[in-house]
Formats: sequence, C-alpha cells, structure tokens
Amino acid sequence: MAYETVIGLEVHLHLKTKTKAFCGCSTEFGRAPNSQVCPVCLGFPGSLPVFNRTALDYAIKVALALNCKVQGFTKFDRKNYFYPDLPKDYQISQFDLPLSRDGFLDIEIEGGPKRIGITRVHMEEDAGKLIHREEVSLVDFNRTGVALLEIVSEPDMRSPEEAYEYLTNLKSIIGYLGVSDCDMEKGSLRCDANISLRKIGQKEFGVKTELKNMNSFKAVRDALVFEVGRQGAALDEGKAIIQETRLWDSEELETVTMRTKEGSQDYRYFPEPDLPPFVIEAAKIEEIKKTIPELPAQKLGRFIKDYGLSEYDAKILVSTKEGADFAEECFKAYPNPDKKMPANWLIGPLLSEANLRNLGVADLGIQASSLTELLGYLDRQEISNLSAKVVLAEMLSSKKPAAEIIKEKNLLQVSDSGALDAIADEVIKENVKSVEEFRQGKTGVLMFLVGQAMKKSKGKANPKILQEVLKRRLADA
Repeated sequence: MAYETVIGLEVHLHLKTKTKAFCGCSTEFGRAPNSQVCPVCLGFPGSLPVFNRTALDYAIKVALALNCKVQGFTKFDRKNYFYPDLPKDYQISQFDLPLSRDGFLDIEIEGGPKRIGITRVHMEEDAGKLIHREEVSLVDFNRTGVALLEIVSEPDMRSPEEAYEYLTNLKSIIGYLGVSDCDMEKGSLRCDANISLRKIGQKEFGVKTELKNMNSFKAVRDALVFEVGRQGAALDEGKAIIQETRLWDSEELETVTMRTKEGSQDYRYFPEPDLPPFVIEAAKIEEIKKTIPELPAQKLGRFIKDYGLSEYDAKILVSTKEGADFAEECFKAYPNPDKKMPANWLIGPLLSEANLRNLGVADLGIQASSLTELLGYLDRQEISNLSAKVVLAEMLSSKKPAAEIIKEKNLLQVSDSGALDAIADEVIKENVKSVEEFRQGKTGVLMFLVGQAMKKSKGKANPKILQEVLKRRLADA
C-alpha cells in the first residue's frame, strides 16, 4: 500500500555562552567531570537562578534568523520528570508562552524550493550526561544548566532527504550567526525526529514515533529511512503503530524501543516560581536584528549574481561563513573577471586538502593572495595543473610562497617555441609510422605524439602549446 511520510524535527542547540543559563558556572567543554557545578545548577535547596542576558540575546537572534515572531511577553516553566542526569528533578523550560513562534526555513528539493514551518524556538537548560560502563552508570553534571534552544519544526517534511536538507540549512544559518559551535560530537547540537505514515490522500496524521540517539545528520537520515520501512511493513500487515520513543542503533542500523512516549500532561508543567515573566521590548528586538549578518541564502544569490558562479558551486562555497568569507577574499584578489578558476580550486584541490587534514578551507592557514598567486601561474600556463596541486600541498605544509616552491622544484613549463620545435622534430623523425597514420586521417594519433614529446621534455613542455607546435610541424613536413 502507498503511504505518505510525515516528519517533524526537534533540534536542541547549545548556545555559546561563557556561563550557564541560570548561574555563573563555566560552559567550557572537556573539563573534569562534575568540576563545573554549583548549588544553583545542582538544584540545592534555597539556591535561586539568575537568567543569562547573553543567552536571551542569542536566542532572539536565532528566532529572527528563522523568521519567527518574537513574543513581547514570555516566561519560564518547570518541566517535571525524574532521571539520573537531572539533579533538580525538573528542567527549567518554556511551555505555553515560548520566546517565539511561527517561523520558517526554506530548503531546495527536486522540483524547486520548499518552505518548512517552524512551530517555535524556545529557551531551556540542558540536563547532565550519563556515561554507561559495564555494570555501572556514571553521571557528569558539567552540562547541567547549559543554555539550550529547542527549535521545533512543523511536520512539513515528506522524506528523509528533506529532513537532511533542513538540518544542513539550519546548521549553516546557526554557524553564520556565531551563537553555537553546532558540534554534534560534543553534544552541542542534537536532533530528535518524529515520524509517522499515512495513506496517500489521508488528511489525519498517523501515530508518530520519536527517534533519539542520532549523532550525525547521516544517522538522522538513516534512522528515518529505517522507520519508513518498519512502519510501512507493520501497516501492510494490519498492525497498529504505537506512540513510543525509539533509539537508533548505529551498529545494527535499526531502531529499538526505548519507552512509550509521555504527553505534556506527564511533565506537569507550571510557571517557574523563581523566575518572573518578562517583557521583551520592540527596541531590543530591532537592535538584535541589526546584528544578523548576511545569511547563506542571501549570500548564495549574491555569489551567483556578482561572481557568475553556478548554483552548485556557490552552494558549496557558502555552506559555512568562514568558507564563504575566504572565497570572497579570493574572488576579490583574483584579477580576472571570470571567477571560475578560483571557484574550481576552492571546491576542488583546496577542499580536498582540508578534508585530508580534517579542517575547514578557511582553517588551512593559506592567504587568499597566496592562492591567487599560484593560480596566476596556471593562467599564464607557466606550470601544469598537476604541478599546481603539488605546489599547493607544499604551500600548506611549509608555508612557503608559490614562487619559491616552483623554483625549488623546477616546475616551470617550457613554452619557448624554438625549444618545442626541436622536440617536435625529434618525435616526428622517431615515429614515422604514426606520422603517416596521422596524415591518412587518424587524428587520434596526435595525442600519442604529444605524449612522446612530453616524455622527451621530462614533463616540462606546455602540453597545449606543444600540441599546436606538433600540428604545425606535421603540416610543414
């Protein structure tokens, strides 16, 4: 039977504040377990929270970038549940009066753009971290109380690929804002997915399953693909889907039941008594709006328009703010109006070198002027493309300029027509049979002769000029 997939995502995002949401404890990652805690984040009796002003500013910034309406009046609530990593037995979160509502994020799918609604962006604090070892579980409370945003989408995605595209775009926007490092390995970006199936044409949603324990966007996509198959097979067999939370097993590549899903009534929300409601003035919202930089979608359009790039190339270049800024420096430093050459090198050899070093392109330590100097040698056909890649790798390792490396390795191509004429004449004399075949119309033989000439020049001849010289000498002979 044919089913339609319905997906909504809940993204939890650590804000990059120096201290926690409601106390002065450090948020530095990687410190000794339980070394960054205090009576407030541990929930000791009599301790009182004080809200982090920077966390509020960052939260408003994210909400505005996602086209949400920031509420003028908001409050915090207590979300009650009992778990070993939650020392207070409740989480300070937001329920009925969240920071913002009714936003959207546009993604590109086959057939054109698609708008994904964002239900709300609200503020809360994180819980601690459980570490399971053999027969015991350890708790690290360093993460407890770290400022967290929850970004809840509408159930507008219809495939795992759309969910992947949404997450990729969302991460790119957050990266441009500079409010989070978005590092899934550190737990600063986490995603829960809600997925259900319904018959084609049916208006009512099916029973949803919540998926957790996914540590990469690929894992989110893989878990959703599995669930589409699992739920579809169950429905075909007439089985009922139960509302539950399932964990993604990255080794077995399957989801497994964790628990039946709680509803909002199970959390017994009530207004946080230690934090009064507060008003966000319109002037403050406008002030923060002015700090939002050019975002990926706008930069994409400008790169295509200003630099004549293809949408494919531009999309790769603008995926991170640091990479986009470096690309723009290169375009401005490159003297030719056609920017295809630097674009090709940024998404080709330079990106390849960055991946080998597990770095971003902007973190390689090469200056835009240094890269464009190297590309100048290619434009003038003074070195081959292969030699340029060798020079690039050496530039990144030694930090030497291109000119010095080219001189040291004797990589300049021979373009002098007199020298190339002599090489061409030798090849013609030594390959009489091939020359005769060329004259009989077998033009493919020309590349064989070019190869022989390149060998004689020990790879130093400019192949394009050499090909023209051979054509001319063959015509003259």
